[in-house]
Amino acid sequence: MEYLRVVWTLFRKDLRAEWRSREMLSSMLVFALLAIILFVFSFELSADLHRQAFAGTLWISLCFAGTLGLTRSFAQEQENSVVEGLLLVPVDRSAIFFAKALANWLWMMLLAVLLVPLMAFFMNLNPFSWSLLGVILLGTLGYALCGTFLAGITSRLRHRENFLPLLLFPVLLPLLLAVVRATGILLNGGDSAELITWLGMLAGYDMLFIALGLFLFEQVIAD
Repeated sequence: MEYLRVVWTLFRKDLRAEWRSREMLSSMLVFALLAIILFVFSFELSADLHRQAFAGTLWISLCFAGTLGLTRSFAQEQENSVVEGLLLVPVDRSAIFFAKALANWLWMMLLAVLLVPLMAFFMNLNPFSWSLLGVILLGTLGYALCGTFLAGITSRLRHRENFLPLLLFPVLLPLLLAVVRATGILLNGGDSAELITWLGMLAGYDMLFIALGLFLFEQVIAD
C-alpha cells in the first residue's frame, strides 16, 4: 500500500505541475493539430483513401506530438534538482517510473480524445467503437511506458531533446506497426484472427516495458 501511495502522490504532483503551466499539453495539441490539418488539406483523397490513411495519420501525429511531452517529463526534476530528493524517498525507484508513465499516458489519452473526433470530422468518417477505444488504450499505454523509460535514460544528457527521438522511434516500431494495423483492420474490415494477433503484440509490448520499468528503472534513474 505504501508503494501505491507514493505512486499516487508523485502522479498528482505531475498533474498539478502541468495544470499550473499547461505548457506541455498545449504544445502537444498544437503540434498534432498542425500535422493533421496539413495532411488533410495537402492531399485530395477519396473517402476510401481517407479511411485507409486514418490509422497512420492518427498514430504518427500522436507519437510525434507525444515526444514534446516526453522531453518535458523529467525536465522540471532535473532543472530544480528534484530527482535527488525523489531518490531519498524510502520506496522502490520504480514508483517514480510508474507515476511518470501514468501521467504521460493521461496526456496521450487526452490528446487522442481530442484528435479522433477532429480527424473523423475532416475525413468524413465514423470510426467510433469500443474496439478502437481498446486499441487506443493499449497503444497509448505502450507509448507512455516506452517513452518514460527512455526519457529517464536521456534525462541527464545535455541535449536530451535531440537524443530522445533518436532512441525512441526505432524502439517504437513494433508498437506503431501493431496499432496502425489493428486500427486499419477495425476501420476497413479484416480478419479477426489477425486483429487478435496484433492486439496480443500490443499487450506483450506493454508487459515488456512494465517489466523493464519495474526491474531496471532504479539503475536508469540513479546513474
